[in-house]
Amino acid sequence: MTASLVIAAEVQEAVSAGDPVLALESTIFTHGLPRPRNVAVALEAEERVRALGVTPATIGVVDGRPTVGMSSSEIERLSDMDDVVKASLRDVPIVAAKGLSAGTTVAATAYLAHLAGVRVFSTGGLGGVHRDAQRTFDESADLGTLAALPLVVVSAGVKSILDIPLTLERLETLNLAVVGYRTTDYPGFYIADSGHDIEYAVDSPAEIARIAQARDGLGIASTLLVANPVSAGSELDPDLHDDVLTRALGAAEDAGVTGHDTTPFLLDFMQRETAGRSLDVNVEVYRGNVRLGAEIALALSGMPR
Repeated sequence: MTASLVIAAEVQEAVSAGDPVLALESTIFTHGLPRPRNVAVALEAEERVRALGVTPATIGVVDGRPTVGMSSSEIERLSDMDDVVKASLRDVPIVAAKGLSAGTTVAATAYLAHLAGVRVFSTGGLGGVHRDAQRTFDESADLGTLAALPLVVVSAGVKSILDIPLTLERLETLNLAVVGYRTTDYPGFYIADSGHDIEYAVDSPAEIARIAQARDGLGIASTLLVANPVSAGSELDPDLHDDVLTRALGAAEDAGVTGHDTTPFLLDFMQRETAGRSLDVNVEVYRGNVRLGAEIALALSGMPR
């Protein structure tokens, strides 16, 4: 199964020894942030993880090779490529066969992390159910993929451009457990509280690790989702957020933007209309999730498997 998967030696050694490892996705620096901020954020995340005593495993596809534990030079190269592909799980075999390089989405990153034996993954925001999905059936592949993988994934919820109530309903249907880190307010990525509640809060990385251990002991093969809100001091002003989002949705409708073009259109609108503030929040979200993910990986590594 792993014959075509490249696993960095330090990642393989850490996994074999039961030491903590944290998976990190690559689309944040291939498609999510502008240059040169993208590579700075990616390399900083790895440094922060190492400082906590955890091995980072940045995941992407390098010249057709799905790679768990990209080198700094590989991260820098993909960060600067104009023709780098954005690959979800369905795309990975095609990208590999064609010898292309790609940033991997949540679905692809999670799958490759699991193949390599990595148990914890930090991202920014999850994909979810899109607005008007009752008509379009537009739902991220992230949800179905995570429903079949026994990982712990830390995110700041789903981006508020999506349909959050429908996403929460789908998570329940797919048996994806959701816990809020020190809150029962479900975050909306740019804002700490989306206005929707979840049932359970957790107070520490150790408690999250115990839940994951209990899940594994019961043979449940679905991801534990940890919703980690951005701090109140770093979130986008909620009134500004609501105003810009309303105008963004209207602009998309007026322009006839549909399907896979919708998300990049809305995110670009948010960036322009907040004078780049949404990008700053994006980075703060990611930093917080990387730190919490590393702490969870440390807690899990100290428990019997």
